[in-house]
Amino acid sequence: MSMSDSDSSSSHGGNYKNFRQITRDRLLFEMLQSTKANESKSTSTILIMDKFTVKIMSSSCKMADLIEQGVTLAEDIDKGRQPFPTSDAIYFIQPSEENVAKFLSDMSGKHPSYSKAFVFFSSSLPKELRAHIKSHTRVLERIGALKEMNLEYLSIDSQGFVTDNERALDELFGEDVNACVNAMANRIATVFASLREFPFVRYRAAKIDAFTLTAMRDLVPTKLAAAVWNQLTNYKERLKHFPQTETCELLILDRSVDLISPVIHEWTYDAMCHDLLNMDGNKYVYEVPSKTGDKPEKKDVLLEDHDPVWLELRHAHIAEASERLHEKTTAFIAKNKVARVQYGSGIGDQLSTRELQKMVQVFPQYSQQIDKLSLHVEIAGKINRIIKEMGLRDFGQLEQDLVFGDAGPSEVKKFLRTKQDATRENKLRLMMIYSVAYPEKFEGEKGLKLMQLAGLSEDDMAAVHNMPLLDDTLATGKKSKGGFSLNFGSQKKKHAIRKERKGEEETWALSRFNPMIEELIEKLNKGELSKNEYACMNDPTQSVHGTQECASVRSSLSAAHSVRTRRAPSWARPRTYCNGYTSDSVSSYGSSDFKSMGKRIFIFIIGGATRAELRVCHKLTEKLRREIILGSSSLDDPPQFITKLKMLMTEL
Repeated sequence: MSMSDSDSSSSHGGNYKNFRQITRDRLLFEMLQSTKANESKSTSTILIMDKFTVKIMSSSCKMADLIEQGVTLAEDIDKGRQPFPTSDAIYFIQPSEENVAKFLSDMSGKHPSYSKAFVFFSSSLPKELRAHIKSHTRVLERIGALKEMNLEYLSIDSQGFVTDNERALDELFGEDVNACVNAMANRIATVFASLREFPFVRYRAAKIDAFTLTAMRDLVPTKLAAAVWNQLTNYKERLKHFPQTETCELLILDRSVDLISPVIHEWTYDAMCHDLLNMDGNKYVYEVPSKTGDKPEKKDVLLEDHDPVWLELRHAHIAEASERLHEKTTAFIAKNKVARVQYGSGIGDQLSTRELQKMVQVFPQYSQQIDKLSLHVEIAGKINRIIKEMGLRDFGQLEQDLVFGDAGPSEVKKFLRTKQDATRENKLRLMMIYSVAYPEKFEGEKGLKLMQLAGLSEDDMAAVHNMPLLDDTLATGKKSKGGFSLNFGSQKKKHAIRKERKGEEETWALSRFNPMIEELIEKLNKGELSKNEYACMNDPTQSVHGTQECASVRSSLSAAHSVRTRRAPSWARPRTYCNGYTSDSVSSYGSSDFKSMGKRIFIFIIGGATRAELRVCHKLTEKLRREIILGSSSLDDPPQFITKLKMLMTEL
């Protein structure tokens, strides 16, 4: 039995693997497969996890992966478990007193619950608990491994992770802010332990000096950067394979950097699925024809990376996704003689979902391919119907015009008066964007009358009133230096909160908006990110006020493409102004191309990230030839973000 650190394959040599591949390999091979090397008379292997490590495992691995590694049963450490004295147990648990007590209880006495225990902790084991384990000499004889995996995050994408701090937005206003920051920092640090990366730690420096609750929240990125730095310094001293010099860059931000992205309508396939459809996580439920000819059957499907159609379309504009699906269906029919005979008359028109589903019975050899096409034709069709029924094109146009200064108060009031039947949620999102563009319009009675015109409930009004809690410049009427930029035309002054991006042209309508992190990542890549606004923890030459902040915080923490448009709806056809990302989510680079990538860039957003921000990381990975990894306390779709905002405390 030995206490060892993580032994993951280096990301700086050999075969370059992406973030999720490394995470998966560590769980399956470094942890599970490593137990097979030990001589054991065990007849089976039981995997025991706690509530959080179950999430870690399921975010990267399927049950089939575990079975392939010899796991016969997965159990919850907190629930009553049947003893299997002839089986080995693999514990993948957090290093808490409760978990250690349960593990010791399982393996103590004359009749332990399992033959041998292989214990893997998700993060660093405190010295007291390590000593406590070693004091149980009888148990030590039954331990096959005692190891710190330093893997305590959920992989949500090949280039994304969350720390599962769902209440971070609220907790950062509470009395236990340091506890929340430290828990988040420990989990962020394990990402770098897993990838064997040592970053330059940069963060959004505090903008205000006043000692108010909002000002204290403004210090959170500084506090988190200091806490992450402390943990990384500890890794440098303790972990055998941890780099001793900087290998990558980390930029820590909070939600105030971009308050538009969480609520604006994002028109890509992935975002619209999660925004408009009643999905449970990544699970979508739909109906398929019954094999017996009775009522349609309900079927669950996960919209994840294993689905090649999803992988191709997820970052495409919904109009482009619909066009591609039509082309795929037409191409399939054109290549199959029987299909041309039976469905030839429909080649020029979009086949219905039900017709596609019936094709499975005609072409069983292509069932998997047709199933995928049928699923996504159903989804895209449903989304397009919702867009039409809810009048989202008009909402989307006004939202983006507000952001870029092409619309103002008069247009908003006119819209609200003529769209009385629009859903309250969409009008709330419009009001939230309007409050960022024109915070002064929400002062006193003016704001109340405007929200009453929108038909907002008191609960909805709370979300609008709480926006300044995330960015004090909304309350003071000032513009954030590191946030939005004013844009002035040559003839007419525009009240804009986001610059038009030069050098890009818009391929699809309503794809003008991009999250603020795109601009920040590009500046970071060029070395043009202001050190005054985005300070660096490990820059000895830094003399800005951010470094002084860090010193005090460290002290306190130590204590505590061109696309055809013939099938596109008229509203989505290309327009004449900016943006221009032809979203093809199937990366044009394969895993082998990662070898030529530059150093990784990590972006961490406190308070929840958006799917648009995750899309930007994929886009810039290809553009900059550097793997961009997005981390956050959570991944929030607009309804989730709005719910969290409503729950924020309202007293400053």
